[in-house]
Amino acid sequence: MVNIAVLGYGVVGSGVVEVIETNKSIVNKKSGQELEVKYILDLRDFPGDPHENKVVHSFDPIIEDDSVRIICETMGGVDPAYQYTKAALEKGKSVCTSNKAVVAKHGAELLAIAKKNNCSYLFEASVGGGIPIIRPFNECLTAEKIEGVVGILNGTTNYILSKMDKEGADFATVLKEAQEKGYAERNPEADVEGYDACRKIAILSSLMMGKNVDYEKIYTEGITKITAADFDYAKKSGKTIKLLAMSKAVSEDEVLAMVAPAMISREHPLAMVNDVFNGVFVTGNMLGDSMYYGRGAGKLPTASAVVGDVIECAKFLGENIVCFWDKDEAQLVSVADTQRAFYVRAKAEALEAVKAAFSDGEIVTLVGRSEDFGYFTKVLQEKDFAAKCEALGDVILSKVRVEA
Repeated sequence: MVNIAVLGYGVVGSGVVEVIETNKSIVNKKSGQELEVKYILDLRDFPGDPHENKVVHSFDPIIEDDSVRIICETMGGVDPAYQYTKAALEKGKSVCTSNKAVVAKHGAELLAIAKKNNCSYLFEASVGGGIPIIRPFNECLTAEKIEGVVGILNGTTNYILSKMDKEGADFATVLKEAQEKGYAERNPEADVEGYDACRKIAILSSLMMGKNVDYEKIYTEGITKITAADFDYAKKSGKTIKLLAMSKAVSEDEVLAMVAPAMISREHPLAMVNDVFNGVFVTGNMLGDSMYYGRGAGKLPTASAVVGDVIECAKFLGENIVCFWDKDEAQLVSVADTQRAFYVRAKAEALEAVKAAFSDGEIVTLVGRSEDFGYFTKVLQEKDFAAKCEALGDVILSKVRVEA
């Protein structure tokens, strides 16, 4: 028998216990072991819960119990989750987590500790919820040189943008609806400002590069400035708007990573990823393009990914499941030096000024709309675009990057 401890009995933690108990025969068969949840760590009591007798309020009995071989860390936040994870790995206990904050900040360090102590640190559920994406990077695509990753990695923002696209609603209205449905937090900053997606693309970038990509250095922009009018112009041009987390290997040591809203063609596979779903588009030098799609969050999809990691750890007890992510820092290329096309929406009276600033672009107008216009620039450097917009001043009402 392999005993398991679950740290945090919230949405994901309770889901982990539910998956293990509901699919016990399948889980045990596939792991080759009899798995049993022995401890559930939480500050709260759960009277009437079928597992209330397993609840403890201190980490001490878990770390001191040698029969606990695998820990599921589903607490969220960096502290004390990081300290508990580090202590467990140092004792040779494998850790499976959904905690993107800890993985993004301390992933390289924790993987090194796991390797030293012949155990594993697995984090499939930290990116894309139930979508298999970490394991493909570490196993299925190991023969590939991953050249780039583009993904929709946050279900809340994708739900908001999808509703704005379909219904022509404004951001504030859809955000309120998302909060009422439980898709957005009361304080939605981490989602709508792009911070959640930033941590996730940092994890994928680190796996792609095999070196640590510091999420705090990644250019990040949210969706709060996107308007219903921007979607009108996007539709007229055969495009939609998505919050994209993007990473491209520039060299062995350099990576371009960013999170920002972007207009993409409605023919692009990611344009068809709607509502709370996530999608990850991966480009390898031999395979070419592949895409991974599914529910990027939620109790059971995320818990299923955690339990999948538990099964892997149970199959390789006393061994380290290799993950290629070293402590060496990858260098982040400045977004300001990159090139792309842009969309701007400007006041009607600024037409000639915009044409003069961005020559040879495409003007887009809408029937019955005379107060503004859309304009698609040719490819130019980010810093040049920013300088021209600053010179034009408040006649620029909004701006969005344009991706192929």
